[in-house]
Amino acid sequence: MKYLTAYVATAVVFFGLDFIWLSTMTRTFYRSRIGSLLLEQPNFTAAGIFYLFYVAGIVYFGVWPALSSGNWTTALINGALLGMLAYGTYDMTNLSTLKGWSVSMTVVDIIWGTFLTGIASLSGYLVTTALVGKLSGP
Repeated sequence: MKYLTAYVATAVVFFGLDFIWLSTMTRTFYRSRIGSLLLEQPNFTAAGIFYLFYVAGIVYFGVWPALSSGNWTTALINGALLGMLAYGTYDMTNLSTLKGWSVSMTVVDIIWGTFLTGIASLSGYLVTTALVGKLSGP
């Protein structure tokens, strides 16, 4: 029950914040930089698969260790580090292989991924502890 609660809470926050970000920033930031690469409609199947697996990673590397230690900073720091590594891998690969992929886009996207993943991890921890407690109990 704790893992399911952590997963759902983390997923709701991650998806909600990322939806707001992408809804606003695609028009104002990304389109002017990589408009020719953007699809008219996102590939929702691919996006859904990403969200399912990435949220599981956030729970495994961020929320669960924090529930074990009882320390909210573990969720925030581990989540932020995961976000920096995951988004950094994506953005630095694009910067090194794609024409027109800018340093500014790389920096903004890595900052966003770090923030988003850290906040989603922290939120998953806080909601789970509020609803079902820490891992020290059965």
